[in-house]
Amino acid sequence: MANLQSLVKEHYTTVLKGFAMGIADIVPGVSGGTIAFITGIYDNLIKSISSVDKTFIALVLKFKIKEAFNHLNGSLLVPLFIGIFAAIISMSKIIHYLMNEYPTYTWSLFFGLILASIIYIGKQIKDLKSPKSFLTIAFGTIVAYLIVSLIPAQTPNSTLYIFGSGMIAICAMILPGISGSFLLLILGKYAFITGAVKSPFDPGSLEIIFIFGVGCLKGILSFSKVLNYLLSNFHNLMMAFLTGFMIGSMKKIWPWKETLETTVIRGKTYILKEENILPATFDSTLVIAIILMTIGFVLVLGIEKMAKSKN
Repeated sequence: MANLQSLVKEHYTTVLKGFAMGIADIVPGVSGGTIAFITGIYDNLIKSISSVDKTFIALVLKFKIKEAFNHLNGSLLVPLFIGIFAAIISMSKIIHYLMNEYPTYTWSLFFGLILASIIYIGKQIKDLKSPKSFLTIAFGTIVAYLIVSLIPAQTPNSTLYIFGSGMIAICAMILPGISGSFLLLILGKYAFITGAVKSPFDPGSLEIIFIFGVGCLKGILSFSKVLNYLLSNFHNLMMAFLTGFMIGSMKKIWPWKETLETTVIRGKTYILKEENILPATFDSTLVIAIILMTIGFVLVLGIEKMAKSKN
């Protein structure tokens, strides 16, 4: 009986950790990988995902489900992904509403989250002052700045682009420092995907979710081994690149924007081109935005403090 209670408690805790990771990946700023670090499951998570190999497939084809489950460390992955899925379903509608109704406030919170995340990831670089680290940070900054400058605010809704967005975004779940939603923002598909998730039974939503989900599955199986190798063998350079990448991507997250060009498709207005501007006046909107930036910044510092306590 005691063993059963311990097992239930362990799975319940894992579900909660997954829920926290799911929320982190919805909000563009805190990485699900960072949450995995804090909760002490990162190494096991990477190892478990990487175990989807020839041995696992052979066990499944032989209908040795129990052996395949154990090989995959299913006791970790199943409750973890239940928590992640629950968070995405329950929180996407709220975040989507805030981005549509209160864009300046929402972007301000995200800006503070990402600014603090840059500092957090930068601290992971052991030889920060070395020329190699500096050049890698600069390279990551340039790459990200060019990406967010080239990709328009309105991107195609084709099957291939949605599939590719899923492949890229899912990497953030196992990549500390960048959230999946942050990558979706860069790809111009954040509002589109969260809109489908918040209303899964609207016409076309299930198809979008399915295509995106297949892309996520393909991405995590393809990149998990590569990311595990890079982080294990080139940790400092990876952290330096991620730091630079986040710095360059800040252009996308700036809260104050001016719309330059729009188009109307099926009765909905879509932004085609916009540019960042400075706040026009010092008013209550600006004060609230600054407060939200500060809250986002402090929130990540709190996560960092939790990580230190865990260590």
